[in-house]
Amino acid sequence: MPFIRVSYVEQQYGDIQLQRISQVIMQALIDHFNVPEDDFFQVFHAHQKEEFYYHPRYLNVERSDELLFIHITCKSGRSIRQKTGLYRQLAHQLSIGVPMRQEDVFIIINENEFADWSFGNGIAQMLPVSEEVSE
Repeated sequence: MPFIRVSYVEQQYGDIQLQRISQVIMQALIDHFNVPEDDFFQVFHAHQKEEFYYHPRYLNVERSDELLFIHITCKSGRSIRQKTGLYRQLAHQLSIGVPMRQEDVFIIINENEFADWSFGNGIAQMLPVSEEVSE
């Protein structure tokens, strides 16, 4: 049930590249986080250059204006091995498929719990019925 937000400087990527980025992210989630194929929720945000700030060399990684911020919100419980495998696959596959520089793949994972999700209808679908609180 990951929710993905991808931020980038507008006009750095075309429609076909954005579609490929989406596919690569989803495949990495399937491969490393065991996400079902239909658990697919992604939002892409293009920002004007003056709205997009980053340090071009933080931690000795040379970034460019093609930088992607990939923010993954998901249920807690993935191992370090799963997370680092996801990072490696995303950087490698995006460098080939988009193509883009691996240095420009910036990934953030935010973890939460089942009670933090509602997929519609005002219901916490991932909670057992006995845990839902009614007013």
